Amino acid sequence: MQTQESRIMPKLSRDHLMTLEAYAKARPALRAQVMAHKKDRTIALGGHVTLIFEDQLTIRYQIQEMLRVERIFEEAGIQDELDAYNPLIPDGTNWKVTMLIEYPDVSERQAMLSRLKGIEGRVWVQAAGQKKIYAIADEDLERANEEKTSAVHFLRIELDAASIAAIKQGAAIAIGVEHPEYTAQIAALPEHVRSSLAQDLA
Repeated sequence: MQTQESRIMPKLSRDHLMTLEAYAKARPALRAQVMAHKKDRTIALGGHVTLIFEDQLTIRYQIQEMLRVERIFEEAGIQDELDAYNPLIPDGTNWKVTMLIEYPDVSERQAMLSRLKGIEGRVWVQAAGQKKIYAIADEDLERANEEKTSAVHFLRIELDAASIAAIKQGAAIAIGVEHPEYTAQIAALPEHVRSSLAQDLA
């Protein structure tokens, strides 16, 4: 059972990672653990936008997968992956989110990515009794251009002190996206999701 204890999630270092050989043995069990964990941290907004709230476990898994696929074992290469992924771990006052815009049909996806320009900055969360807070998108690099937005974005949702206090005390969390071409919202996240996200906040 997860505790409600507050803590700032530490960034990952080389010591958190397994060697390629050790990871090959541990991968099935770790993958199952991460997939189960992500169920409490994945939110569908309508039929085409998915938000995955990252934390140390999900990011560690992503790094291990990158090292495995790219066969990276040298210290410099490992550090490059740590430097790239550590910013996606929450800092205690925010949530870090991978946003996916998903349309299976290629032609429809291309058309919608053009129509949905700017949607990445229109994702919001709201603790009960508090103001809406909008996401800050793609601080590492620009993922949209003049013609279209990207199918993948990285968001930071920076919460104010009042919202953090309310969430830690059990306030419901609403979440949504509002864009002229796409609007969806959830009035209150399920408790298992709300509880998991609350633990990211110090």
